[in-house]
Amino acid sequence: MSDAPMISVRGEAVLEAEPEIARLSVHVQSQESDRRTAVDRLTERNQRCLDLVKSYGEAVERLETGGLSITPLLKYKRREGDVRAYRGTVWIKITVSDFGILGELITRLGDMERTYVDGPEWELRRESEVYGRAARQAAHEAVERARSYAEALGSRLTGLVELSDEGLGRHQDTGGPVQLAAAYGGLAGAPEEPEPIDLEPATQIVRAAVEARFTVTPPDLDTR
Repeated sequence: MSDAPMISVRGEAVLEAEPEIARLSVHVQSQESDRRTAVDRLTERNQRCLDLVKSYGEAVERLETGGLSITPLLKYKRREGDVRAYRGTVWIKITVSDFGILGELITRLGDMERTYVDGPEWELRRESEVYGRAARQAAHEAVERARSYAEALGSRLTGLVELSDEGLGRHQDTGGPVQLAAAYGGLAGAPEEPEPIDLEPATQIVRAAVEARFTVTPPDLDTR
């Protein structure tokens, strides 16, 4: 093991970036006294919802069904077979890359019968270059900090012993999701589409940190 003196430092970077995607969760429901009718209503409403989302083409990056359930709702006495209704729910997950259509899409989804819309959740893509840029800046800061310490001691850096990544973190700035629920009554005969809601994308804050150890030449402490 080398007897060369070492300097240990920590490098950090904090970057702000605009979000790249927005995620929505949509729950479509039906509730009927008959199980088959509940399933049929749910199927119809789910298809209308999917057709609406697909009509936006490439602006929607991803569309998937997150889950489906048909649940019997029991009466208060909860005796066997004492069912007052059946409730069906489909969970649809939507990823939007074109924010220009987002406000309109949310309000149109929220205007559909028996729907609940939660979102948007602003995010960077997993492979976003912002993460790599933050990591590089953190490493550069570690080198500069070690070099400053070495110069203060009359030394210079001679090698890297270890570099460890503390991980990348993403934090969303202020601003919460919009939640819209359509009325349980039918919307037949509604004369106009709802007005698009104005949305402001939330700034994404990416943090990176590294710990590093460098070997240095022997310090010249007598001249300091």
